[in-house]
Amino acid sequence: MKAQTFLPEDYRPAEDEPFMNERQLEYFRRKLIAWKQELLDQSAETLEGLQDSARNVPDLADRASEETDRSLELRTRDRQRKLVNKIDAALRRIETGDYGYCEKTGEPISLKRLDARPTATMTLEAQEKHERKERVYRDD
Repeated sequence: MKAQTFLPEDYRPAEDEPFMNERQLEYFRRKLIAWKQELLDQSAETLEGLQDSARNVPDLADRASEETDRSLELRTRDRQRKLVNKIDAALRRIETGDYGYCEKTGEPISLKRLDARPTATMTLEAQEKHERKERVYRDD
């Protein structure tokens, strides 16, 4: 197991340092882990809430409203489950040394983009091109 990299509390990746150096990798690793933990905590709260609210409501309107709320909550948690998988994939890329580089072009992904979306796998340009192509084929 490798030694933990020192990271000051106020550290933010900067363009003037070597791309994906140990500090930047540690910054993004910690950010991803904290985000994943937050999602898992919310998921546990949802499960508790669903178990607590699993009661028989006699009024049909109230029951329908509760079912709609439950359905929305489950869809949200499903999206978050998929996000946790993306976070895990990003953490694996950190371990393998592929993190921060576009999977299409191999170019570095901007630090601003990674800070805003730490699970990004493509540069902004490659992502836009991918989405345009996806839209063209989806319209068929």
